[in-house]
Amino acid sequence: MIEVIQNYKELKKNMGNLINKSGYKNSFLAEKIGMQPTLFSVKKQRGNWSDDEMEKILVLIENEELEDYYLGELLREKEKEETVSYSEFKREMGWK
Repeated sequence: MIEVIQNYKELKKNMGNLINKSGYKNSFLAEKIGMQPTLFSVKKQRGNWSDDEMEKILVLIENEELEDYYLGELLREKEKEETVSYSEFKREMGWK
């Protein structure tokens, strides 16, 4: 469950990058979600989207290429985490 929250935080942090990668203009997306373009730009810079705003934007920009990009970003974040080898894990678990 913690991973779900962490992934959500990562998604929220990367919304600006996802919007840029989507190829849509800020003004177009702002209009589609019923927001002033200037407010949209500020939120994009600050990353302070509401849950509803994020959902509306993702419905508009989501596609396979964007999902691949985001998955790559998640994997890069995971590379920074500490890991153990399989043999170390077996030893820690007391397996033979």
